[in-house]
Amino acid sequence: MTAPPRSDAAPRITAVVFDLGGVLIDWDPRYLYRKLLAEEEIEPFLAEIGFFAWNHAQDSGGSWDDAVEELAAQHPHRRDLIAAFPDRFPETLGGPIQETVTLLDELHRSGTTRLLALTNWSSGTFPVARTTFDFLDRFEGIVVSGEERVAKPDPALFAILLDRYGLVPQETVFIDDAAANVVAAQQLGLIALRFTSPGELRADLSRLGLLDGAGSG
Repeated sequence: MTAPPRSDAAPRITAVVFDLGGVLIDWDPRYLYRKLLAEEEIEPFLAEIGFFAWNHAQDSGGSWDDAVEELAAQHPHRRDLIAAFPDRFPETLGGPIQETVTLLDELHRSGTTRLLALTNWSSGTFPVARTTFDFLDRFEGIVVSGEERVAKPDPALFAILLDRYGLVPQETVFIDDAAANVVAAQQLGLIALRFTSPGELRADLSRLGLLDGAGSG
């Protein structure tokens, strides 16, 4: 994790940008596939079909109907399992990561920075999150990769965020659980934090002068 500067030398911060999956939302395709496969079969199945690259392609703007047909043509004996992912997407969501949502709520109540989200998520499944997680209303705006047809860590998605909301990179904190996305943000001048746990994130935001390190309660 990249250590932020000490609070006595903290930069001026005007915005905090959150990733969603893995930071605020517990998403894992294994939650679904545990209902469809024996535990020992899940990882071989995901590797066999190249699940995460396939999913990333849809996060980059692909069509789920086309994606299912193309992948099922390569793995016809896996068609039902492949189609289950978009068809039963709500079952891949484990719920909010409540401790991180608490941090978001504290930032929202303080009103000291703008709050935005930048997420790799397909346009076809993001409406599920919109209707499931009311804390998404805390954000001034959410940039969804599938809607923009480009995904992190591509700098073009960060440019869309910065341009659309008039953000100054050196005054913007970006939080993500993926190392490649953190590196991409750093290269663009953002204050990038690698999310490893809500406790570590609270400590990082506290050192930046944005939160009370002791928590709200």
